[in-house]
Amino acid sequence: MSKEITKTKLKIEDEVIVISGKNKGSKGKILAYNKKNGKIIVQGVNMKRRFQRPTQENPKGGVVKMEAPLHISSVQFFDSKSKGPSRIKYTQDKNGNKVRVAVKSGKEID
Repeated sequence: MSKEITKTKLKIEDEVIVISGKNKGSKGKILAYNKKNGKIIVQGVNMKRRFQRPTQENPKGGVVKMEAPLHISSVQFFDSKSKGPSRIKYTQDKNGNKVRVAVKSGKEID
């Protein structure tokens, strides 16, 4: 059974806002994106604790906090001009180049 590849107009380093789930309303930048399962990792959102065993580099071991993946459908692009979530569309600029534009404010993203 093969999984579908999830397409999105979001890119790594875009600022997004969580629109559903326990982290609703929190903002952060996209750190990683997995197309096969449609998950992203957002900086400082959906934190989990990872218990590490003692190693030679870290003899005490301990608890490490790290980001857990979120589904792509639970986040939306954060538009800094309108101060809220916005969809993204593609348009052409004056030179005929393809650019991303926030739908809510009309501001160019790239």
